[in-house]
Amino acid sequence: MIIDMNKDYSRAIPETWRDISAVFAALGDEHRQRILLTFEPGERLNVGQIAEVSTLARSTVSHHLKVLREAGVLIAEREGKEIYFHVNKPFLQDAFGKVTTYLATDL
Repeated sequence: MIIDMNKDYSRAIPETWRDISAVFAALGDEHRQRILLTFEPGERLNVGQIAEVSTLARSTVSHHLKVLREAGVLIAEREGKEIYFHVNKPFLQDAFGKVTTYLATDL
């Protein structure tokens, strides 16, 4: 059996895939997945609203929201003293689109 592998990426992830890596790392946690799935399409929620329906403490929800925001999964917008989060749908569509394109090629 001959293995013909691509050695170009053995040391560094390509720039176009760095955002994908952050997304997968952020969504690798079950609590963050649940937080993401809490959002209805187009919905904006603050930490208090998410904590109300979560089994997690408010401070823990805040930590998970920070990770999701830093990965680009969520967008945070300040409104007065409150910060509202919403799903960064265009970013996620682009990131997962890159994965879909990769999978569609002859591997």
